[in-house]
Amino acid sequence: MPATSTPAVSAPPSASPGFVQAVIALGVGGFAIGTGEFVIMGLLPEVATDIGITIPQAGHVISAYALGVVLGAPILAVLAANWPRRALLIALMAVFALGNFASALAPGYLSLNLLRFASGLPHGTYFGVAALVAASLAPPGRRASAVGLVMLGLTGATLVGVPIAAWLGQHLGWRSAFVFVGLIAVLAMVMLRRALPPLPAETGASPWRELGALRRKQVWLTLGIAAIGFGGMFAVFSYVKPTLIEVAGLPLAGVPLVLAMFGVGMVGGNLVGARLADKALMPTIGALLVWAALVLCSFSFAAHHVVTAAICVMLVGSIVAIGPALQIRLMDVAGDAQTLAAALNHSAFNMANALGAWLGGAAISAGLGWTSTGWVGALLALAGLGVFAWSLSSERRAASSGEPAVGRAGA
Repeated sequence: MPATSTPAVSAPPSASPGFVQAVIALGVGGFAIGTGEFVIMGLLPEVATDIGITIPQAGHVISAYALGVVLGAPILAVLAANWPRRALLIALMAVFALGNFASALAPGYLSLNLLRFASGLPHGTYFGVAALVAASLAPPGRRASAVGLVMLGLTGATLVGVPIAAWLGQHLGWRSAFVFVGLIAVLAMVMLRRALPPLPAETGASPWRELGALRRKQVWLTLGIAAIGFGGMFAVFSYVKPTLIEVAGLPLAGVPLVLAMFGVGMVGGNLVGARLADKALMPTIGALLVWAALVLCSFSFAAHHVVTAAICVMLVGSIVAIGPALQIRLMDVAGDAQTLAAALNHSAFNMANALGAWLGGAAISAGLGWTSTGWVGALLALAGLGVFAWSLSSERRAASSGEPAVGRAGA
């Protein structure tokens, strides 16, 4: 594989003394964002009742947040390209905290949507910059593992943060859930201030240089792998509750347990995928796309029985293993425009969410049944594998012509 570009903040020869504390602080920020992103999905009836709208209308606040992520990641990454890393992370977390506190005070439907959109703006840039910082502080050969530890905050939120916030929302009102998220974000700000070194921006960083990432073919191909290949997980998970109830015959009371198993799969997949990516990055991406296709295809059969359905849902969660690998790949192909590329990774994942949920819903609406989401997901994983093959082929052609594909504009 061609030589990769230098990270935005040069990695030390060994882990810095405060590496663990820094990663924990970064992870707490991810925990806050993950809790804030997912908790609303379990509180839609309470939101709808309180502000006098239908449940489908309440679901628009989820889309508003996702739109904020998609648009906020590139815009904030470019505008803040020359900010010191620690200051930028704290500022992003401050915006997220304020957005959640304000969401708790939203008087109606329109204001809540606008505030959820605002809350989503720092999401992608935070994770992108956090990944760059974690990778720069990591020991040699452990970049993906460091990124995986940061992402553990996001995946861990599905196991701990979301259930706590949902309990608060059900007993104290949905607004209390957003207050809880805001408080976690404030804690993250304090921890980031204490645990991170100053970490100035890379010399010469500027908005125009960051925009240079958009001229690189490998950046777009890697984003395509994420936006398409990762969509299969969302095609299944978006409709997992009715599928479990209608097809597997799972009692309503058993749904939280199966969803917890999904969270276990996400946490385990995140850790394992990061370790594999450290050993062999590109083979790991390809193998995980194949794994995703197999697991998602299996769901269409496993969904007919409670035990097999629950196990398969956990395996579907493990597909998140590809996240750290794609994050590192983007850092390698972005040249000197890593902040934008790293942030766009999370825009791509949110596009995968929208694409998977839309195609899964279209299959169900067409009368193909609840289990058709597994086939949709498998096809998306295979399509992502096709983009991955395109990326490899393009890189090899560039290398054979005497120019490295990685980090080269237009490669």
